[in-house]
Amino acid sequence: MPIPAARSRKRPILSHAMGAGLALMLLSSAGAWAGPVEDLQVVLSDYDHLLNQNDPIGAAQRGDLAAAKRWPDDSPAAVKERVQAITRLRDRLAALPAAGLSGQDALNHALLLRKLTLDLEGARFDEERMPFNSDSGFFYVASYTAGSTRLRNEVEVQAYLARIAALPDYYATNIANMRRGLKTGFVQPKLVAEAAVRMTRTLADMKADENALLEPLKSLPATIPAAQRQAFLANGQKLVTDKVKPAEIALADFFAKEYLPKARASLGASSLPEGKAYYAYRVKRETTTEMSPDQVFDLGRSEIARIRAAMDGIIKETGFTVDFKAFLAFLRTSPEFYATSREQLLEKSSRLAKRIDDRLPEYFSLLPRLPYGVRPVPAEIEEGYTSGRYHPGSPEQGVAGGLMINTSHLTMRPLYELPALVAHEGVPGHHLQIALAQELQGVPQFRRQEDITAYIEGWALYTEQLVAEMGLYTTPYERFGMLSMEMWRACRLVMDVGIHWKGMGREEAASCLRDNSALAEKNIQSETDRYIGWPAQALGYKIGQLKISELRARAERALGPKFDIKQFHALMLNDGPMPMTMLEQRINGWIAAGGGKVP
Repeated sequence: MPIPAARSRKRPILSHAMGAGLALMLLSSAGAWAGPVEDLQVVLSDYDHLLNQNDPIGAAQRGDLAAAKRWPDDSPAAVKERVQAITRLRDRLAALPAAGLSGQDALNHALLLRKLTLDLEGARFDEERMPFNSDSGFFYVASYTAGSTRLRNEVEVQAYLARIAALPDYYATNIANMRRGLKTGFVQPKLVAEAAVRMTRTLADMKADENALLEPLKSLPATIPAAQRQAFLANGQKLVTDKVKPAEIALADFFAKEYLPKARASLGASSLPEGKAYYAYRVKRETTTEMSPDQVFDLGRSEIARIRAAMDGIIKETGFTVDFKAFLAFLRTSPEFYATSREQLLEKSSRLAKRIDDRLPEYFSLLPRLPYGVRPVPAEIEEGYTSGRYHPGSPEQGVAGGLMINTSHLTMRPLYELPALVAHEGVPGHHLQIALAQELQGVPQFRRQEDITAYIEGWALYTEQLVAEMGLYTTPYERFGMLSMEMWRACRLVMDVGIHWKGMGREEAASCLRDNSALAEKNIQSETDRYIGWPAQALGYKIGQLKISELRARAERALGPKFDIKQFHALMLNDGPMPMTMLEQRINGWIAAGGGKVP
């Protein structure tokens, strides 16, 4: 999964808020000259401006120097203005004669109208009150930003120093939002709060000169004179010591002394104010369907039964005569299935990644220009982190994507699961899909960064099985690992709905993974806590993967020998993320047209 956000999918927690002055200028000026029937391109342009103001991290990566001085703004005033601005944009868009649009115009209109409508539907829940989950939060945005920042000249350095100086205000805004959550009962469960205490205390205890914010200043280009480079680094160190470190300590104290004592005892989102409605909205957003929580739960149970039967078949293939539980015990305890050092785990991951790279041209007609690297999860967050994630790169900044591998607790990182993990987080999973979206030409910015869990995670899960066709799984144990990873996603449907809709307890939920997958106990605990702290996000994986697999099977049946896997994948990827309903319409249209070449 890509790096997580507390409110959306798995990227850095970026604000949707905007500066009031810019929003009013954009919207009022557009209305003044565009006439009674506004042109779609004007609306799209205005929304892209809005996005750049809302997301200073992404805007800075695309070269906006003014944005490079700022952090996201989720203050109540900014959020209020955001909602008003999005409402006006939604109304302008809805007033356009959509029936007369075709091609990319029709797609832009449909995608943006859905996005704005969904954002407004969710605004009532004030999710800014809960800006963290069990393994990440707003307090990790700074280190993520530092890792994706490259400073090339004095102007960029000065903007970055201003951003470092502004970090305490960013923390203060989020603390104020969380205090509002404490007053209104919109808070995380105790176990999620305990994780935040640990993560923020780790940041607070880290030495100032080890802070990730200093890394871009330690690698300034030689085009900047040496004395000036030293002075910039000294300025950054002083800012971290005088401003950032006290803010980190205050944040850790807030979580330990204010938040944790008032964290809720219940686990499910249904226990929150308007909890049932909130969770139903989250299910709708993350799955891009109209499925009810109960329908998702039932689908999960049927998938568990199907995958379990396939796993039993592989156990027989290995020649083992033991039962399922004993086979899992063998996998979890046999030394042959585990790396003996952090470096060895990274090397094995890198080797798998290159084996997949070698086969990509057989399955894809277009590959991204942006490369990716294999990197360890940062030490300050590895303890509660999942086994692997993807960090999006930045073509504009010259930053490669990152396949992040958790190298802690090596006895909990089985090698038989590693091929599927590498495929999912690297290629042909997240890196291939996200980098292609970043490189789209002639489309609005929002489509290059659209965050639709069912599409993005559904695609990545689909590719875990696609690489079986590429020959990535060379042993029955690795194929069992692939099924175990799929079982992990099927259990999510039962666990997430069980926790947040049906009142299931933590251990009852964890038993689904413990009894049906080969996941190590450390991962089982971390994943269960993740679902508790991030309602419904985990549902998108299996829902999306099942739909993509269904669409491929439909196309293969209908087109027969005319079916071209490269063209199918081009149709899936070359226009960026979209809801499952729209994806299905595209595939059906392609089939009806005879499955020709995708432009």
